Amino acid sequence: MSAGDSGYRRIRSDIIFGVLNPSGRLKLDSMKEDYGVSVSTLREILNRLASEGFVVAEGQRGFEVAPVSIQNLRELAQLRILLEHHAMTESFRAGDMEWEGRVVSAHHKLAATERAILTAGDDPELRKRYDGEFHQALISNCGSRELMQTHAVVFDKYFRYALQYRGSATIAQHQALLDCALKRDAEGAKSILTEHINSCVAHALAIGTLK
Repeated sequence: MSAGDSGYRRIRSDIIFGVLNPSGRLKLDSMKEDYGVSVSTLREILNRLASEGFVVAEGQRGFEVAPVSIQNLRELAQLRILLEHHAMTESFRAGDMEWEGRVVSAHHKLAATERAILTAGDDPELRKRYDGEFHQALISNCGSRELMQTHAVVFDKYFRYALQYRGSATIAQHQALLDCALKRDAEGAKSILTEHINSCVAHALAIGTLK
């Protein structure tokens, strides 16, 4: 992996997990030391992140981390529902044994991670990894690489708001999504996913940190 690719992944991750604060100015001189890349490479990375919506380019003023807001959370939630509803319908329709195996394997890792959270505490990075893998597995037979890539970006933006774990309700919803997948019940899965996402939105709003 090149220094530019490594820097891109680290900065992107630090934005998602709140290491770099929403709306915070991104100072190139300090960042080049923190991430071990040149200023010119940093500009390339930040322009790339700006094109994905994680960074805001302020012209001559430089760059800042994309802000968070109640409106943005609601927009991302609705976009996730729209994308995943369609993708699950197509994926369930085309589902075969290989797809089923991916879904079961992804859920097994996610469920083990969620059980560990209840006893050992949360690891947001690990939870995001397996949560994302499970939702990607559910739609992995949708037949559209573009749809899956778009979903992955939206999921990462959405996860900025989902850092606080919701507990047993999330575990039950993920299990219900698995059960629907194994039965090829797309309508049931869409209903559960809508509740899953809307509950997360309600939880984020209840914390009271958004405006």
